Amino acid sequence: MKKFFTFAYTLIGLVVFAQKTHTVEPKENPYSISKKYGITIDELYKLNPQIKDGKLNIGDVLVVNKKVADKPQIASEKPMAPGSKTGVIVLQPKQTIYGITKQYHITEADLRKLNPEIDSHLKIGDEVMLPTENIKKYADANAFNRTFSTAAPEVKPVVTTPEAEAPKTANDVYVVQPKDTYYGITRSFAISQKELFDLNPGLEQKGLQPGDKIFVKNNNSKVKETVAPKEEATVQQEPAAIAPQEEYQTYEVQDGDTVFGILNKFNVGFEELMTLNPKLSEGLKAGMIIKVKKLETAYAKKTEGVLNVILMLPFGFEEGDSKYRSMAADFLTGAKLAIERSAAGGQKLDIKVVDSGSEEKFKNSLTQINKNNTDLIIGPFFKSNVLEVLDYVKSQKIPVVAPFANTPELKAYNNLVIIETEQNVFADRIVKEVSSAYSDQKIYILADADKTYATYIKNNLVNQLKNPNITIVNSAEEIQLDNNMMTGQTAPVMAILAADNDASGAAFAKRMAELGEETAGVKAFSMYYHPNFEKNIDALSKASLVYLMDRKINNDGSFEKEILNSYKKKYCKSPSKYAVIGFDVVNDMLSRENSKGELFKQMDKAQTQLASKFEFEKIKNGAYVNQGYRVVRLVP
Repeated sequence: MKKFFTFAYTLIGLVVFAQKTHTVEPKENPYSISKKYGITIDELYKLNPQIKDGKLNIGDVLVVNKKVADKPQIASEKPMAPGSKTGVIVLQPKQTIYGITKQYHITEADLRKLNPEIDSHLKIGDEVMLPTENIKKYADANAFNRTFSTAAPEVKPVVTTPEAEAPKTANDVYVVQPKDTYYGITRSFAISQKELFDLNPGLEQKGLQPGDKIFVKNNNSKVKETVAPKEEATVQQEPAAIAPQEEYQTYEVQDGDTVFGILNKFNVGFEELMTLNPKLSEGLKAGMIIKVKKLETAYAKKTEGVLNVILMLPFGFEEGDSKYRSMAADFLTGAKLAIERSAAGGQKLDIKVVDSGSEEKFKNSLTQINKNNTDLIIGPFFKSNVLEVLDYVKSQKIPVVAPFANTPELKAYNNLVIIETEQNVFADRIVKEVSSAYSDQKIYILADADKTYATYIKNNLVNQLKNPNITIVNSAEEIQLDNNMMTGQTAPVMAILAADNDASGAAFAKRMAELGEETAGVKAFSMYYHPNFEKNIDALSKASLVYLMDRKINNDGSFEKEILNSYKKKYCKSPSKYAVIGFDVVNDMLSRENSKGELFKQMDKAQTQLASKFEFEKIKNGAYVNQGYRVVRLVP
């Protein structure tokens, strides 16, 4: 068996790495060329040592690998342990190696054994091999997998089609052609866009790429023989042909509406919206009547007037479990202040506090929820409990708000609001900030023992910047000014804080203040807020510090002053961290509610509360996830 796999790898290597050339065209660069052929910049440089400096001339001939689409899509491309069963998942947006290991309970070493090339092609739509048992046990609702046995792999030949003849489908697979659109493909194969995206997880985010193979048949239904869509099919026809007319409604564009807001509010894709409304290409204007998807019937309020709200907090009185009691009590003080403000504004509320108890004995608390007379559930705190609540109220689709839990399996529920902003969102924004400010400086990333986000930031910067020099360090003292080889003088650097602990934050602030004073042009960025940033504003301004802030109170704001004074008057102390969260979550949710219980109709607007910014993005057919944060820039 060992010899067989050695041979298989050799064969695959010959197929995958067969070389061909590319002639450089105007406006192309190493990054765009590497992306075009599905290879890394380092691989491109290894194949073409003469362009190590990144300089390209129009007409240069480069050696490149074949496109990913040219690879035979077979299970044998990846190693499998003898006697075991494996399957593949399709990589979703924002998934990382670290995230996969945590979700599917597999070590990084085992993951890399199954996927030896994972570092060089980790992108949306890629197939990642995992043990079948782990996929079945831990995959979320959006995961797509196929199971393979470790028996001798069946190598299927790559079917090629003469240029004069449009490629036909084989085994319900279609090869994407130039000028293909979602609309044209769905028309040609008599499926809806939803079916197309369900058959091809990640396709909506990745987009249609010529040469890619996609599934076009639902195995549960009878489909006529499929052929490649003709070019005429890509011409946009009557919008009503996309789906039955009854699935759509009209909407009058309001002042302040944006295309993004409409996409989010009505859960419609950009291409579908443009197909339905061709005039949108001329711009979005107030008063326009556009066609949109009918809002999914989620929750229907049973009674008029009074809003019935349940707060599920882990006091643990019944079990004598006080582990989270202090956190729950603080959360409730902030929640009470928000409730009183809403009631004073005329909102009719019936609030019930339920002791959710310990994680083990949570089921007892579910009996206190009247499924026929509850309009909103805030809590519980823990992921396992949130899942139980969602299952308990699934027939009524009562809105549930998760203040702290945020995991992939939760995102499949369309009646769930997830409050916690993912760290990847912060990391992506830092990448954007650094990329826009970059001008050939050396880049340092300060990390702690967990280098997950430092590595994530580095990899993304490598893909976006031209010949970056990036070093991950464990100590702020390792951040040093660069030396100009021509003049012998010190040169400014860029530094990023990707460690969320007090010691690293304080050390980073001190070091960047020193460097900013010493040399002009130093630039600092941080994924996280640290109190020392405010203590060293003048010095850090010289380093043009940009940091992201979440759950930090702006003490100068009039709204913030009002809330803080009210809290101190009521409780004779300043609010704790969890009191602030309790106020922010409850105040935000109640401000979006109305007498009809139409919470989800109000989710498209961004709101900043005492310390948190709430800007919800709806996952397709899934939960509302907070993407909100504030960007603070210190200007010299």
